Amino acid sequence: MTGEYLVLNGALALAIPLKLGQTLSVETCHGASLQWNAYKPDGPWFSVTLNPENLDIIDCDNQPKAVKLSQILKAVKQLNPTAFKDGLCFETRLDFDPNWGLGSSSTLIANLARWANVNPYELLKLTFGGSGYDIACATAEGPIYYQLVDTGSALRQAQGPQGPKVVEPVETPKPTAEPIDFNPPFTEHLFFVYQGQKQSSSKEVKAFLEKTNPVDLQKDIEAISEISRAMPKCHERIIARCIGQEPVQKRFPDFEGVLKSLGAWGGDFILAATEWDKSQVEAYFKKKGLEVVFGYKEMVL
Repeated sequence: MTGEYLVLNGALALAIPLKLGQTLSVETCHGASLQWNAYKPDGPWFSVTLNPENLDIIDCDNQPKAVKLSQILKAVKQLNPTAFKDGLCFETRLDFDPNWGLGSSSTLIANLARWANVNPYELLKLTFGGSGYDIACATAEGPIYYQLVDTGSALRQAQGPQGPKVVEPVETPKPTAEPIDFNPPFTEHLFFVYQGQKQSSSKEVKAFLEKTNPVDLQKDIEAISEISRAMPKCHERIIARCIGQEPVQKRFPDFEGVLKSLGAWGGDFILAATEWDKSQVEAYFKKKGLEVVFGYKEMVL
């Protein structure tokens, strides 16, 4: 709901888990390979057969997805070398269209981490990267405040001629999640609208980190943290300044209400607050070419 990119630099975020998620089931099956079958709401998504020893691809029906899955499972094995064995069958089922950007990656990471008994934030760091707020949401039972808290410095090491040596101290922010009571009385006036273009969170995060300096953003980080507790309308303006993109409200100047971007800007969902009822909201955005609209209570856990 708040924070977006600035969560990466320590801003406090208000985050809300959704009813729509992803399940993972693991069973023992016949054969010496590891089988993975993924499903989305309208049927099969992709399937992969892997070598359980090195987790390399044996066969698949979608090469890019198979390669990414192989990388993720190798990261799981790095954290837990005994996680995989012969004859395992994995099945995932999404409750939503994977193009919507509602957390197909984060829910997968959270589920795999729980199954393999590894730290989900460490697994995220080895795979997609990011702040980890979506990992916290994947296991939360309600709204949370999420923040990366600076716990001091750790020593980064590198391999030298005479063995490991200290290179430099690095910050080790710790993910923290605090359950909160967030149930605004005007939820019947809140809607989620899909913008029709899935954003790559890892790509957007990388671009943001490459072009910004956390020191220069300190005042904005503090402001967003305050906004996360108060939620006034100025949040969108601050994020727009930080990432160099115009607020989504400017794309729909005739909308009777307030619009706010969610997640990676430019695609995924926006939050709409309006006095209109759902049929009016749907009619408005349909004319703009956007046909996926949810009421607040339809989506929020």
